[in-house]
Amino acid sequence: MNNKLTLSAIVAATEGVLWASGPHTNSPANFNASPGSQTLPVKSHPTRSAGATLALEPSTLTIEKVVYDSREVSPGTMFVALPGETSDGHNFISEAVAKGASVCLVRREWAIQQPDLNSQVAWVLVDETLTAFQKLAGWWRNQFTDLTVVGITGSVGKTSTKELVTAVLAQRFQVFKSPKSVNTEQSLLPVLLKLQAKDEVAILEMGAGYVFGELERLCQVARPRLGLVLNVSQSHLGRMKTLENIARNKSELVRSLPSATEGGVAILNGDDVRVKAMYTLTTARPFFYGLRKTFDLWASDIESFGLDGIVFTAHYQGQSHRLRLPLLGRHSVHTALAAIAVGLLCGLNWDQIEAGLTDRGAQVRLVVLPGLNGSTIIDDSYNASAVSSVAALDLLADVTLPEKGRRLAVLGDMLELGSFEQEAHRIVGRRAAQVVDWLVVVGSRAQIIGQEALLHGLPAERTVFAASKAEVVDWLQGELKSGDYLLVKASRGAQLEEIVEKVRAGQ
Repeated sequence: MNNKLTLSAIVAATEGVLWASGPHTNSPANFNASPGSQTLPVKSHPTRSAGATLALEPSTLTIEKVVYDSREVSPGTMFVALPGETSDGHNFISEAVAKGASVCLVRREWAIQQPDLNSQVAWVLVDETLTAFQKLAGWWRNQFTDLTVVGITGSVGKTSTKELVTAVLAQRFQVFKSPKSVNTEQSLLPVLLKLQAKDEVAILEMGAGYVFGELERLCQVARPRLGLVLNVSQSHLGRMKTLENIARNKSELVRSLPSATEGGVAILNGDDVRVKAMYTLTTARPFFYGLRKTFDLWASDIESFGLDGIVFTAHYQGQSHRLRLPLLGRHSVHTALAAIAVGLLCGLNWDQIEAGLTDRGAQVRLVVLPGLNGSTIIDDSYNASAVSSVAALDLLADVTLPEKGRRLAVLGDMLELGSFEQEAHRIVGRRAAQVVDWLVVVGSRAQIIGQEALLHGLPAERTVFAASKAEVVDWLQGELKSGDYLLVKASRGAQLEEIVEKVRAGQ
């Protein structure tokens, strides 16, 4: 039986006040009962019109869905009015109510300024909605005392690693994971409210790169026992200003782990100097992975077979295991090692680990698609940094071409790189010049990629500076041939998936 979130629990966990509106009352009732209480001293409470889901008692009114985006509200939803960088959730309360929200978590100051509150909605009043939301999610997570939480952070590769770790641990455990690329301090709170007693392990992608303290606050709610740090690179440099600040931001995960005696483990990419140094910041047990024999888990004899996957030997506690995996690109060795490390620390054997690693469904970011005229598209348009773009070009270089086949790349802007922006695009341009037969760049920043590729030997007649995505599509539709391999790569904001959709086979 699933655990249910009740209105009484919401009020008590958030330390809020239930505003009980009715025909003859418009006054708050302050509930001090514990979240698990079955009854509350209700003076009066909202009622719903016929056909609605709101029960008469807060202890029996259950909420199936909690959101802070009014566009996601459906009947019976709880809407949390969170403050934002550019807008305030309180400005969208009327929309949420119109869509059928049963409960609204709102700031007390806002509520007392309203001439009237809809009597068909339960209004929970708090001092600060984000703090209250954190308290609610923290209370819910704390109900599951046997749950092992794995937190994953890093500049690039979090989603791919989360999916592979999930595939591995699912060989033995009932696994809960955060969806898609949901990883921010705010967006993970409603995710945690979906935890159930059947879940044995929760794998959470934890983003950072906005402000100091965000990851620490998230860890206080989620309480990870295993913390996996992948890398520190220039992603979010525009916000965090320096790599040292980014490293400090990511290190909040390992700082927040329980001590080694309490079972805490900091799983660190030893090949990244800034990540490796984080072992000095935690009382958890450090576990290093990478390409050096001195690490707890290390890889050797790496081979990449392009779109046919990778092969390497994993070494752990004096034993060696040769693995052939359907992961794409040499950089995927570190992704695999991270997943292996979590599997080993959670007690899986090598047969279970290998079964998870060979799950083709775990490859989520880079997708291979049939393209026009018998070409093949390597769609890596989800996001981009200098590191991931070079890795994608490395994969393109490893592809075995059929006779007369060519390597083409459409590269767009890489965003949020701050002072590293120009150098990042130059790095990618230099590698592109070594790999591609044809290069197409689109976007103001991507022009630097094209210019740098020209400086490093790519012929001008095989470099296209496109003014728009429509121009790229027109060029590709006339140029793609059988045997060609096309890489599409840029930051999410460039939306190059629009190009992919137009040049896929059958479009």
